[in-house]
Amino acid sequence: MNDRMTRDDGLADLAGALLHTEPPSQGREDREDREDTAERRRDDPRLPGGGVLGDSAEPTTLRAGLRRAGPATFVVLLLLTSLDELEGAALGVLAPNIRDSFGVSDGMIVFLSVAAGAFIVVGAVPMGWVADRFRRGPVIGAASAFFAAMVFASGFAANAFMFFWTRFGAGVAKSNQGPVQGSLLADTYPIGIRGRIGAAIGVGGRLVGVLSPLIVGGIAAAFGGDDGWRWAYFLLGLPVAVAACAAFFLREPVRGQWEKTAVVGEVVVDEKPPPISVEAAFARLGRIRTLKTVVLAFAAMGFGLFTAPVLGNLYLEQHFGLGVFGRGVVGTVGGAAGLLVLPFVGRYYDRQFRHDPARALRLIGLLTLPSAFFLPFQYYAPNVELFALFSVGPVVLLSAAFAMIGPLLQTIVPYRLRGMGSAMGSVYVFFIGATGGALISFPLINSFGIRTAVLVTMIPSTIVGGLLIMRSSWLVKRDLANVAEELREEYEEHRRRAAAPDDVPVLQASGIDFSYGQVQVLFDVGFEVRRGEVLALLGTNGAGKSTILRVVSGMATPERGVVRLNGRTITYVSPEQRVRLGVVSLAGGAGVFPSMSVRENLELGAFVYRGDPDDVARRIDRVLEIFPQLRERQRERASTLSGGQQQVLALALALLHDPEVLLIDELSLGLAPGVVAELLAVVRRLRESGLAMIIVEQSLNVAMSIADRAVYLEKGRIRFTGSAADLAAGDIARAVFFRSDDGEAT
Repeated sequence: MNDRMTRDDGLADLAGALLHTEPPSQGREDREDREDTAERRRDDPRLPGGGVLGDSAEPTTLRAGLRRAGPATFVVLLLLTSLDELEGAALGVLAPNIRDSFGVSDGMIVFLSVAAGAFIVVGAVPMGWVADRFRRGPVIGAASAFFAAMVFASGFAANAFMFFWTRFGAGVAKSNQGPVQGSLLADTYPIGIRGRIGAAIGVGGRLVGVLSPLIVGGIAAAFGGDDGWRWAYFLLGLPVAVAACAAFFLREPVRGQWEKTAVVGEVVVDEKPPPISVEAAFARLGRIRTLKTVVLAFAAMGFGLFTAPVLGNLYLEQHFGLGVFGRGVVGTVGGAAGLLVLPFVGRYYDRQFRHDPARALRLIGLLTLPSAFFLPFQYYAPNVELFALFSVGPVVLLSAAFAMIGPLLQTIVPYRLRGMGSAMGSVYVFFIGATGGALISFPLINSFGIRTAVLVTMIPSTIVGGLLIMRSSWLVKRDLANVAEELREEYEEHRRRAAAPDDVPVLQASGIDFSYGQVQVLFDVGFEVRRGEVLALLGTNGAGKSTILRVVSGMATPERGVVRLNGRTITYVSPEQRVRLGVVSLAGGAGVFPSMSVRENLELGAFVYRGDPDDVARRIDRVLEIFPQLRERQRERASTLSGGQQQVLALALALLHDPEVLLIDELSLGLAPGVVAELLAVVRRLRESGLAMIIVEQSLNVAMSIADRAVYLEKGRIRFTGSAADLAAGDIARAVFFRSDDGEAT
């Protein structure tokens, strides 16, 4: 038996150690096992987009990929991105004119210029939430139509305050670009061409960006006068409105179809996608270390990037006396160089990502770092010609880096969370980068001048950002492996359900990893519970039993793994929604409101059903029939009940919700044996009625008296799973739960 246990322990260590950082309590052997497993997972040839998928697995040319998935989405989103670039350039070129028209300072116009970027934060999370739940074409169409209206309204702004609010509206509308447009592109086009898709859209945007200074400057110069800049906004809103109309008719692709094809060779459609909780989504995304590091990197770079165009145009006016058209010509020089580079970068990125995703990410970091060293030469240039020449390097390098980061992040984020993943990036990049850059630049400009503001904000932020991106390259294979594993598990579950549709467990947990900070407490935990079954979770203190209940109930979000209810994935569903779906918890200890009466406790427990008073009354009457002792004491305070009676009331509160699965944490905690026996009788009746239950218990006797099956955990790993009788008769029970006379484990 001991030899068998040793072998089982080794297998559990190997399964539980997948790609995770060692908790302080783990020894050297555990760490070596996990590192060995992680290395094998990183070399998995079925990583989505990486590994050795081979050129035959996906189209190798951009044209073939567009033909396979259809060009409509690409064309419409390319047009919208280009028009956004055009509108963004308008403010950069026209900043001095707008400043003079409103009579504000340089610092104020810089603040107004980044307002649209900063206010993207306001709409990013709602847009991400919508993108992960609904058809994305109509969302893009509606947001773009509102953007067109705000651009047009900018031309009517009578003062800086009104202009600020049109910038606010434009920023909220533009927030659809990453969460909605980015996720739609990722689901529409194959992994192997995503770099080129990003580069192509970047080229389109850059092409318009190259021409935009001339277009915008030309419009303003043509209409002339102090209000010539207004006509640029009047005319720019029209093409955006046309593109918005086309977006309403874009086809909605199957979510995650290309990752599924790459990993399992088949596209499985989720017919009933679950509602996604914002809190759970952000918690899961925050555990994707590549995403977190890269987002922080671009947030750091945002300090300078969002203010750079406006500061550059203000500098050109003040130091070289350039008018609106001259500034447009200088801006065109750097943009034209980007057009020549982006197609090659996209092709090279796709090739590197297919063979070594880490190298592709290092490429992005390497593109970023050198741009910081051009800035001193640019802003100390003695003439405008050298200023324009030294502007080429930063524009080319940063344009390439930004074009590639989107395709990368869309691949390492679970396909169900693509919209929220982009929203998380927007929140950090625009809130920290754009807002922070504006707040820092404002006093620097007024106190030390534009040159100092540029060098102080852009040089350190760009260096820090580039180094963070390069540091994240060693994390990317691990995160890709996690994505691949979830897709395989989802596919295997689909096959199992197809083979035996009537044999779906009520609750499933599969491959659950969970950490508190840097300390991992659950390793590859998985189990199933069937209707009318009681599963006991056993183990010593700190084994992870209560943490599992928190994950199942939605109070904690795992960094890896899946939770299903009746075959439906609920991993990202909020705790409140899980209660409505049928996952209800009975907490150990004080689970009632002692200052309220028994009846008031029950009415508060049924508060979520307050819209239907008859339903509330029906639910309360039903639990009072189960617990007649509570009916007799409805008007008494809960504090007057004994400990056992309070636990009965807590159980009644849980049963108000007609649970599919009841989670019980320490039912017998602090109760007398007679009271425990009473509660166990209730639990047996509930089991006979078909209710599935998971119980956490320190007492083996209590657990074995009601459990059909048991799972024994040690240090977050499953050491045993099987019938309760087998556990009671095995070595684990004797070693852990039965002790010798001196109190030591035998």
